Amino acid sequence: MDKERKLIIAGNWKMNKTVSESIDLANGLVRELKDIKEVDIAICPPFTALSEVSKSIIDSNIRLGAQNMSQNNYGAHTGEIAAGMLKELSTRYVILGHSERREYQRESNELIAAKSKTAHEAGLKPIVCVGEQLDERETGKTEEIVSSQVRGSLEGLTEEQMLGTVIAYEPVWAIGTGKTATSEQAQEVHAFIRKLLSEIFNTETANAVRIQYGGSVKPDNARELMSQKDVDGALVGGASLDLRSFSELIKNSI
Repeated sequence: MDKERKLIIAGNWKMNKTVSESIDLANGLVRELKDIKEVDIAICPPFTALSEVSKSIIDSNIRLGAQNMSQNNYGAHTGEIAAGMLKELSTRYVILGHSERREYQRESNELIAAKSKTAHEAGLKPIVCVGEQLDERETGKTEEIVSSQVRGSLEGLTEEQMLGTVIAYEPVWAIGTGKTATSEQAQEVHAFIRKLLSEIFNTETANAVRIQYGGSVKPDNARELMSQKDVDGALVGGASLDLRSFSELIKNSI
């Protein structure tokens, strides 16, 4: 598939997989995907498995991601994980502002912006998530919500930092529900986000930033979604927990 920007497909394992299960899946993905050069691949296991998964993929074409991090550096922050701790494990990416954290941990745009800056300072690449709820889409507020999240969550980033940031558009109503935005719906919002980036930064930066789609991406719908002009990859949940499913999804996207 001929794309203006190289695809990036990341598996978000969420709160799944023991350490041994994580090692097995990581080793399987290394075998299955060793010849893939057209896609940047990342897997984001739970914190408990990061160290061992890092060892499994260190010499492969798969990069390590984390599912969250603190906006603070080392210190008295019980239960938190510092960016430097992730970096020590050869972590490349970190998911920030996932809809589940926005909803259940009440994470704000301001907090996500602070985390994004801290991630960049540590040399990590944030995957910043945005997306609307079902009632917001049905009442025509998609662009209003997404605009607020994009502007707020990227507040304070430089153009250079933005170039090292990935955005994931995840319509909340499509996450884990089996519902998927049509390829046209996804493209419409992705194009809107790119237009926003050109207003916040500039056209050159906007055209270089990769925007993933997240929301019930599966092997059978991956190619159609990835074929859209402004869809530059996927943030994959459930389908990334199965070796065959995630491997096929990536191969079908090329």
